[in-house]
Amino acid sequence: MNSRFLTAALALFLLGACSTTRPLPSTPPPPPAPPAAPAPVTVVESYVSAETLSDELDSLATWPTEDGKTWLIATGKSSHRLVVFDADTGEQLRTVGGEGSAPGNFKRPNGVAVHGDHLFVVERDNHRVQVMSLPGFAVIGTFGQDELRSPYGIWLTEKEPGELEVYVTDSFMYGKKFDVVPPLAELDQRVRRYRVSFDADGAMRTQYAGAFGDTRQDSALRMVESIAGDPDNDRLLIADEDRRHLSTLREYSFSGRYTGRSLPQDAFGAEAEGVALWTCPDGSGYWIAVDQLAPLTLFHLFDRVSLQPRGTFRGAVTARTDGVALHAAASAGFPGGALYAVHDDKSVTAFDLRDVARSLGLEKACIE
Repeated sequence: MNSRFLTAALALFLLGACSTTRPLPSTPPPPPAPPAAPAPVTVVESYVSAETLSDELDSLATWPTEDGKTWLIATGKSSHRLVVFDADTGEQLRTVGGEGSAPGNFKRPNGVAVHGDHLFVVERDNHRVQVMSLPGFAVIGTFGQDELRSPYGIWLTEKEPGELEVYVTDSFMYGKKFDVVPPLAELDQRVRRYRVSFDADGAMRTQYAGAFGDTRQDSALRMVESIAGDPDNDRLLIADEDRRHLSTLREYSFSGRYTGRSLPQDAFGAEAEGVALWTCPDGSGYWIAVDQLAPLTLFHLFDRVSLQPRGTFRGAVTARTDGVALHAAASAGFPGGALYAVHDDKSVTAFDLRDVARSLGLEKACIE
C-alpha cells in the first residue's frame, strides 16, 4: 500500500480521536442530611407534689435550712403568695403573704431568687422587688419601684464581697390586652440592673445601674421573663418567649452587650422558659432550658462553654413548665443534687440529677 496513503489515514484517525467529545462528569450527589437530633429520653420524676390549684405556681428557688434540710420556695401568681415545700419530699410546709402592697404581701409575684439568707421576690403588679430574710420572711425592704413597669424574672450574682448585682427582666407591653410589643427603640429597657448591698446591721442599700437590650429587628428581646448567668464565662442567657417572632435564649455579656449568639432557633417547639446552669467541679457544666410543651415539657441541655446541644429529656408527668431551680448540692433526698420544675401551674416535681446524668451519658464528675 502507498506509504502516503497510510500516513493520511493515520492522521485522520488521530484527528477523529482528538475531536471526540468526552462525557461530562455526572452531577455530584447532594451532601448527606445532618443527623437528626436524638429523641428525648424519659427520666421519671422522683416526686410530684400535691396540687395547689388556686396558686398558679410560676418560679422556684431553693434555700438550705440550718437543720440540714432544703426548702423549695415557689411563687403563686394568682394567690399572691409564696408556697414553701420540703425540697426532699415535695411536702407543702407553709405559705407566706397574700394580696396587697403592704410589706410582706404581694401582687402577682413572679421571679424569685435566694442569696445567702436573703430572698428576692419580683412582683409584677407592685412593680418592685421585695427582699426578705430567711427563715422568718421578715421584710428588709424593696427596690425598683421607680423604674420597673412589668417585671418578671430575676438573677443575681456577688460581684464583690457584700455587693450583689441584680438583673430583672421588664416585659412591659402595650395595647388593651397588653399583648403589643413596644417599638424597637424602647426594647433597650428589657433588662434592668441594680446594685444591692447590706450593712452590718442588715439594712439594705440599692442603686439603679441602668437598663439594656438589643433593638435590632432580628434580635431584639420582645417578651422576656427567665434570665440566668454564668460569671466564669461572662454570659447571661435571656429567654425571649414571643413565638410570633422567635422564641429562643439569647446570649448577653454582663455589660449588657448582645453577643450575636442565640441557642439554635429550632431547639424550641414552644416557648423558651426557665433556664438554669448546672456547674461541675472541673469548670464544665450544662445549661438546662425549658421548652414549655404539652403534654410533656422538654428539658434541653447545652454545653456550658460552647452552647452545643448535649441532649434532651422529659419526665413522665411534668408539663407546661414555667420556672425551674437547680440545686446541685447534696441533700438528704438527693445526694447528687436535683432539678425542680413547676408542673402545669399546680404542682412541683423533682428530678434526681444522677438519673439525668445516667440517661444522657453526662460527665459523672457533675454528680459526685
